[in-house]
Amino acid sequence: MRINVTRSSMPSYEEYCEEIKKLWDSHWLTNMGVEHKELQRELEEYLSCPHVVLYTNGHLALENIIAAMQFPEGGEVITTPFTFASTTHAIVRNGLVPVFCDVNTYDYTLDTDKIEELITEKTVAIVPVHVYGNLCDVEKIEQIAEANNLKVIYDAAHAFAVKYKGVSSACFGDASMFSFHATKVFNTIEGGAVCFRNDKIVEMMNDMKNFGIRGPESVVFVGGNAKMSEFQAAMGICNLRHLNEEIAKRKKVSERYRGHLDGAVGIKLCSPQKDVDSNYAYFPVVFDGFTATRNEVYSVLIENGIIARKYFYPITNDFECYRGYETAGAEKTPVAAYIADHVLTLPMYADLTLEDVDRICRIILSL
Repeated sequence: MRINVTRSSMPSYEEYCEEIKKLWDSHWLTNMGVEHKELQRELEEYLSCPHVVLYTNGHLALENIIAAMQFPEGGEVITTPFTFASTTHAIVRNGLVPVFCDVNTYDYTLDTDKIEELITEKTVAIVPVHVYGNLCDVEKIEQIAEANNLKVIYDAAHAFAVKYKGVSSACFGDASMFSFHATKVFNTIEGGAVCFRNDKIVEMMNDMKNFGIRGPESVVFVGGNAKMSEFQAAMGICNLRHLNEEIAKRKKVSERYRGHLDGAVGIKLCSPQKDVDSNYAYFPVVFDGFTATRNEVYSVLIENGIIARKYFYPITNDFECYRGYETAGAEKTPVAAYIADHVLTLPMYADLTLEDVDRICRIILSL
């Protein structure tokens, strides 16, 4: 039986149907209806964040929060190349210049020792990325940002429900963006959100996602359309009820992988982070001196019906569309380039059986 790299968490068919039944009564399918408002309220409470603005996907959420900061055209943004395309695209589509900082060797987030050397008079912000559920060094980044008067916007697509010293990942920096894509720990089918504390940008964020419409005859802003539908919100309401249980199941899968792979020659795993409550979003393995290369492991797993993922590969500063940028080039971020060439994320989802984990590990260790 084929094992995919992930599988979407879903409530029971009956639970979801019960949640959306009211939509057949109201015929209100989008435009911030009852389900949308309820999910927003529940997320603000769950994340201990005063403002959560929902979006149809995480990318538009990130684009819009960057736009809301009103940075000058051509401003430089320090960010990581070890991320999904969305992060870098959101920066560039706002008329800003990505400046790529390398990552560290232990959790693959921004190397905070290399940030300050990249700051210039043009630098306006830092956009760090929490990777695989591993949190960035939020304390060091905050210190650097405050000392240099920079905004910090976290791409927290991988970090929903993660806490550091008991504080939600939604509460760090000036804002955090979450993805609620079907592949994430918490999903709304498609979807995303921005979390922040600044009361002054709430209205702007809502304007940007709904054409700038403030009333039947009032359009005050040149906005777009990025609204979350009622069906998406309903899925989120259902999935939130089961989230703690889902994370507990993921933890067991992660622990089973570690039991087999931790300490194996040529296999490197991320160590659990101190003071961090993980969401077990992904299980990355770096093959460094193993008996088979990353690509060979990937191919053998596919031959056995097991889909792993080269994630992230390639790194974004090696994309064709960024090769004209002065700051681009994988050679400028050697750690990120090396990890990208050697990492596989193994199948990880709540309903992955421990027997399947055993099988995956047996195949890898037999190479």
